[in-house]
Amino acid sequence: MSLTIRRARPDEAGLVFSLVRELAEYEKLLHEVHASEADIAEALFGANPRLYCDIAEWNGEPAGFAVWFVNFSTFAGRHGIYLEDLFVRPALRGKGIGKALLVHLAKQCLANGWSRLQWAVLDWNAPSIAFYKSLGAEMMDEWTICRVSGEALSTLAEGTL
Repeated sequence: MSLTIRRARPDEAGLVFSLVRELAEYEKLLHEVHASEADIAEALFGANPRLYCDIAEWNGEPAGFAVWFVNFSTFAGRHGIYLEDLFVRPALRGKGIGKALLVHLAKQCLANGWSRLQWAVLDWNAPSIAFYKSLGAEMMDEWTICRVSGEALSTLAEGTL
């Protein structure tokens, strides 16, 4: 059995989009996927990409992915990786694929002199939380994720609150 991790190629926007939808279905959030394959293609492979995707292959077949972007910590004064999505297809879990993707990203951080690898996890996802803790991840319970989107984003942009 062999595992390889490589950067997604421009002809794989459909694969990446499919994996996004599989992840959303697993998280019971498929109704929140408004992106299209074209959106994913532009974000990953357009003129000025700011999003990256690494594909894990098990015996030459797509097994999972990590979608990430570079962020910055003003406190550390250095960049890092924000992991937007990590997903391994259910039939291939337990083979070390998720861990290998995180190891791959951690190596990228160190190779670039970046200070951290960071992500969020749904609070109900106990298997993932246990997995992340086993790798040394710190659950930052004192932080709350904030989001402004949709109508609230438009209202905020108008400054008419």
